Amino acid sequence: MVNVIWLFFIVAGFIVAAAQGKIELVTQATFDGAKSGVTVCFGLISIMVFWLGIMRIAEDAGMLRVLSALIRPAVRFLFPSVPKDHPALGYIMSNMAANILGLGNAATPMGIKAMQELQTLNSQKDIASPAMCTLLALNTASITLIPTTLIAIRMNYNSVNPAEIVGTTLLATFVSTVAAILVDKWYRRKYLLSQQGRPTDHNPKGKG
Repeated sequence: MVNVIWLFFIVAGFIVAAAQGKIELVTQATFDGAKSGVTVCFGLISIMVFWLGIMRIAEDAGMLRVLSALIRPAVRFLFPSVPKDHPALGYIMSNMAANILGLGNAATPMGIKAMQELQTLNSQKDIASPAMCTLLALNTASITLIPTTLIAIRMNYNSVNPAEIVGTTLLATFVSTVAAILVDKWYRRKYLLSQQGRPTDHNPKGKG
């Protein structure tokens, strides 16, 4: 879907420029965008390396393990269908802890492993299970204590106080996480109610 959206913007830009007889502006904007992208990337490297190094030290010091232990009760509440000692829970807690600390690079492989483990519990392999949907929602809307990338971008553009967004980012991601949990719970309940009326091998006519 994202590819379709970007394709629409690109094609629409060409059409509008051609209609106005200013097709050369498209080429100019392309090169200016590429130049700006490279400049921003170079500016981000030093900041990202610094923060990722700090976060890696925190990870090696055991902060992820401590944070994982703290969020264990919440994980059990959010993923009631996952058995208590299943490996998926460990990956889920590590993924959530890494996202909270801004360790996006560490969170991604943990999230993938969690999805793979959750798939082993999924009875319908071609459809995402409720637990998998919950993990995706949490991973997308995760609370973030240190928005490393945004701070780096603001520093690159000479912001007077690059870290001033920490408070607002924490508030915004808290709201998004609560919203994601509420919507997920609503859809999960709706899904469970729909499953109660479906025919099964033991009840061909379903519960009605």
